[in-house]
Amino acid sequence: MERKSSSKELQNVLQAIKSSDVVESRIELFDKLRDFDLLEKSDLASVLEYFTCLDISQCMLNKTILSVAAKYVDSDLSECLVQFLALEIKASGWCGKHLKMTAMSTEESQEEEHSNLFFQVLLDLFSLSAASTIALTRHPVFVDDASEAIVEGFILEQLNLIKDVVSEIKRISSFGSEALKAAQTVIDTIMRLCKGYFDAVNWDLCDARPEKDENNIDSEGAKIMNHVTNITKCTIDKLCELGIVAANDGGSLVTILNVSWKGVVTLLQQGKRVLKEMLSVQDIIVTLISLVNETLRCVAETWSSSLKETISITEARRAFLPSKFYLTTAVKISSLYPCQAYLVFKEVTLCVLMISTFRILLSYEKLLNTASEVFSELLVKTSMDLLNSLLNSAEVKRELKFELLDWLFSDESCSNSTNGDSISFYCMTSMVEIFSVSCEAMPEARLLLLGRVALFHNLLRYSMVLEEDIKIKITRKFRWFLDMLVDEDVYSFILDLQIPVPYGSGKTLELVWQPMFSALLHALKTFMIVVSSSFVWAELEAFLLENLFHPHFLCWEIVMELWCFLVRYAEMDMVNGIIDKLCSLMKLLESPESVLIPGSPLRKLARIICLLANGTQSMADCVYSSVVGDGRSQLSSIMYVALLLEGFPLNSLSDNIRSTAKEKIITDYFGFIESFDDKVLATCSSDTFGIPVHALSASLQAQQVCVSDVDMKTLKFLVAIIRNFRNPVEKIIKEQCHKLLSETLRIVSNMKHLYKSDEMEGVILELQNLFVSGPAASRTQLYQCKPYLALFMGGLGDMEVIESDDCAKSSALWELYHMLFKERHWALVHLAIAAFGYFAARTTCNQLWRFVPQNASLSYDLMTGNEASEERFMSELKAFLEKERALLTATPSMEQLELLVKEGRMLKEMVQKISSMHIEATECESMEIDVDNVSNKRRKLPDGISRGVELLQSGLKVIGDGISQWQGNHFESSELRDKLLSHLSCLEDVVALLTGLAGTAGMNVNKRIKC
Repeated sequence: MERKSSSKELQNVLQAIKSSDVVESRIELFDKLRDFDLLEKSDLASVLEYFTCLDISQCMLNKTILSVAAKYVDSDLSECLVQFLALEIKASGWCGKHLKMTAMSTEESQEEEHSNLFFQVLLDLFSLSAASTIALTRHPVFVDDASEAIVEGFILEQLNLIKDVVSEIKRISSFGSEALKAAQTVIDTIMRLCKGYFDAVNWDLCDARPEKDENNIDSEGAKIMNHVTNITKCTIDKLCELGIVAANDGGSLVTILNVSWKGVVTLLQQGKRVLKEMLSVQDIIVTLISLVNETLRCVAETWSSSLKETISITEARRAFLPSKFYLTTAVKISSLYPCQAYLVFKEVTLCVLMISTFRILLSYEKLLNTASEVFSELLVKTSMDLLNSLLNSAEVKRELKFELLDWLFSDESCSNSTNGDSISFYCMTSMVEIFSVSCEAMPEARLLLLGRVALFHNLLRYSMVLEEDIKIKITRKFRWFLDMLVDEDVYSFILDLQIPVPYGSGKTLELVWQPMFSALLHALKTFMIVVSSSFVWAELEAFLLENLFHPHFLCWEIVMELWCFLVRYAEMDMVNGIIDKLCSLMKLLESPESVLIPGSPLRKLARIICLLANGTQSMADCVYSSVVGDGRSQLSSIMYVALLLEGFPLNSLSDNIRSTAKEKIITDYFGFIESFDDKVLATCSSDTFGIPVHALSASLQAQQVCVSDVDMKTLKFLVAIIRNFRNPVEKIIKEQCHKLLSETLRIVSNMKHLYKSDEMEGVILELQNLFVSGPAASRTQLYQCKPYLALFMGGLGDMEVIESDDCAKSSALWELYHMLFKERHWALVHLAIAAFGYFAARTTCNQLWRFVPQNASLSYDLMTGNEASEERFMSELKAFLEKERALLTATPSMEQLELLVKEGRMLKEMVQKISSMHIEATECESMEIDVDNVSNKRRKLPDGISRGVELLQSGLKVIGDGISQWQGNHFESSELRDKLLSHLSCLEDVVALLTGLAGTAGMNVNKRIKC
């Protein structure tokens, strides 16, 4: 039964407690206080103050004191709250000290009873603290300095104690779960207190107050605002420290991690109006980024040192979820305080770049492919959200956003990264090394090269959410992107590597493995769609036009793919405008000299137009009409042939135009071969000579002209070319014969019915005489014809062959194949064995061994190159044929990668050389010359030089005739004869060069000279 207490009785008990030195007696006296169920508020305050002043170190006494205090904390005793808090501050300090002692002594097997008693005291304190904090939320904010100091000290001590508990959680594992649960309750109540205090303050008055003028609001309101902000700041700081401690345990303390970092985000969001100047938010962001990097680094160390089997999905998620949590928290804070986040943009971008690079490394290692999928699902999009929180913020100035993009995608990052290992830096150990890269070393870090490209890829993929100014800045980074692809490492890995890419949307979203090159193209096309209806499009179109003739094949393929994508899906008016522009440009570039040069600007542009015109019939008709026109001018003929040589889609033309175009190709071809003779060849000087042959060859190659349209006149024409090539003639004639021979051999290789004609035997004998036993066999031009000869030889399987030593045709075939198989160039070896494989699969010959010489290139040992064996050749032939039938795989060998790297390095040097030449050309100024004075002047060489050149030409003709006559009488000196022919060919080239210089000296001086 409750009874009314008296102050006199209470004072007697307190005096007895103070005078007692025996612990047990004190405990009994403390228990008597429980009989005072209805203590007056003033008496309760006295009791609490008395407890606070006591110097007590025994667990039992503290437990008793806390139980007495807990009896009244839920009562409406608002006047005693400060005393409650003061008592709990002292109890928290005692528990913190005793916790460390207990944790240390736990390892020394301290008495379990004492340990249990202490942890019960700790739990009682947490329970009392939570109740006191809830009582504070029901009480108005204190305005006196003493009370404010106690409240702030109370919150500080409670969070410090919770931090100590979390730090020692492994040593107190038997009580850890209960302690963590109680600590979480305290944190929740402190969060409620901060929110309640914030809601109780009129912050509009604070915002309306002029700077540095506190007289516009009452002093009490100012004190309340300062008190609330101090509490909030203190709570944020301590929750950050608590989050770091919890993270140090490997992320296993999930509840504490959640409540601490989510509490930080909540308070930062709540106090955004007043905490900007009081808190170093950028330090919090850097802390979270450090936690992300450290967590991933630990994962990388573990896997790089002990990876023996495929990482499971469960293990990967367990490894990456903590980083996902830290990164998500950083995104939220950065979105709330973008200006503060920008202050550490280097740390932010480095973190995003490390994540991008780490993803690439995971994708490269087969055993980590599953982990790569999980990593892409959890972290890639979130890392882009962190970057976009700065790029999309209205609070960050545009110049600062551009600075961030320049830092990430600077030209120096490509040009300064030429040193270091080229192939070995993408390996398991690199996963750890990337997390040791500092912000200062980031621009030149080769480990991050491919990660930069992958990051640019992600930026394009998620460009839908970016502002227009950022999109135009990204468009201006496309040149950087192409320059990065020229790097030997990036170039080789983009062609080889496959990465997991999200496919679909919403619930149907899944990860699909794609080649990195395909993923990049898809992202570029996505960006094109995003900017198609904005002012950014003009910038993108300018980029596409500027890179029509990019020297690097991979970059050119990317640009062409974008052009084709544009033409395929754009409005017809835009497409027609683009086609008209390109055709007009082609008319400016046309020249007879460049039509037969595959890499010339005219041919490149023709290839582009053919790709674009391959879409619809209307586009093909438009190109044909624009380029060919009336067909009367030589220029239109050159442009038309350039289109045919690049595969213009004749079959896409409308019926009438297609019929006319094909008829013109056949008619021009027959007109040329029927008029071809020695006189025509001797008078040819134009670079367009033989154009009809090239046009038909290209059309047959593309299967756009029916082979039945071409008859046996082609074989007679081929024989005529061979005979003219074999005879000693001027260099220009040899050059024309070389081109005609190559294209005619390709024409015949596409006309299978010609191989069954009687005239084919004569052609074979002529070819044998030209390539094997003739005086022209060693000429450079003839060597360049051998790839076309291999194409021709493959079709010989359709003709009947008598296998006899007395058969001239059989002997010629054997010798031609022997000649091809002896070639050492890898491309010719490939073509020869491909031709022989095609021949062997169709011929009726049984003695195929006759076609293979004992000293064939593939018969030699690859290591020494000294020993040859027929078995080795047959083994190589079998392997080649099996590869031809097998499906291609996307797993290249190390040798292939090294070749790609070497080729990439050479292409990079070529691009840099061309770029420097272009810069020098643009810096060169024009120099005007007086036209009236020099237009009719000619450079005149001394008579002795011209006369000497004529004598050299006559001398070479005499030497050639002598060798031909000697050839018929001395068969045994073939080796010496071949050497003489080789040297004679070199002399002919040199004399031809001198002849050209002498002729050039007599030309008119240009009216306008560019230095």
